[in-house]
Amino acid sequence: MSRISRILMVVTALSLAAHHVAGDEPAPLAAGVQDNSFLIEEAYNQEAGVVQHIFGLPVAFDGPNKNIGPNFTQEWPVFSQLHQFSYTIPYVFLAGDDSGSGFSDIRLNYRYQALMESARVPAFAPRFTLVIPDGGGKFGHEVVGYETNLPFSKVISDRWTLHFNAGGNVFPNDHNHTSFNYALGGSAIYAASRNFNWMLEFVATWNEDVDDREKTDRTFTALISPGARYAFNLRNHAQLTVGAAVPLGISADAPEWGLFFYFSYEHPFGKTATRELSPK
Repeated sequence: MSRISRILMVVTALSLAAHHVAGDEPAPLAAGVQDNSFLIEEAYNQEAGVVQHIFGLPVAFDGPNKNIGPNFTQEWPVFSQLHQFSYTIPYVFLAGDDSGSGFSDIRLNYRYQALMESARVPAFAPRFTLVIPDGGGKFGHEVVGYETNLPFSKVISDRWTLHFNAGGNVFPNDHNHTSFNYALGGSAIYAASRNFNWMLEFVATWNEDVDDREKTDRTFTALISPGARYAFNLRNHAQLTVGAAVPLGISADAPEWGLFFYFSYEHPFGKTATRELSPK
């Protein structure tokens, strides 16, 4: 065997060994818990054959007033991870100067997984939402609205993930006025372990509300919310995630402070669910 042939054999063996080692590298700790943020939308659709049930309980305190807004969301893949349908049903309890309770606007959501995350590319899953009034105007709008959000997500190291949101909604002919609302947000998530994350979320919204006298009220709400979440990986590839946060108002129109409690359960359904839920 010639010297050149021996060198080629050594190079090939080293390349195969390097490829084998790279393939055996574990997923980053940051990928252990995903798609379980509280105020920010992560850009990861549900995989084929996996459904997620989410219950959120925000409580906002503003002087003597208290606003409790339990909500339930279900996320379903549509044949594959490229397409996702979900819905959110919110309820409102008010205590203080303006008390009462009732349903708020129901949201029907479609998301497209436009970009899958890779070493250099973030995940991107634009959402379109149909907003259906169900609060009689007291806890929402009286007309159908349209909403969009552009979420980006990127694991930037073994333990850190960054998320960014930009979106808004429009309500045509709301008391003879078309109202436009905008939102920006972002978060940084640190994986203390594969199943436990520290979270820091930021959300800012610019809203227009029109009353029965066609008077427009414009508000700016900004919140910063430290929190944490923990995932339990269960049998049959199911995952239970619980979490809590303390949102703090940093603008004049925001509540002074609040609490947020989170509960999520993901599990396979049908015969197409083959993946494990950690990482997502």
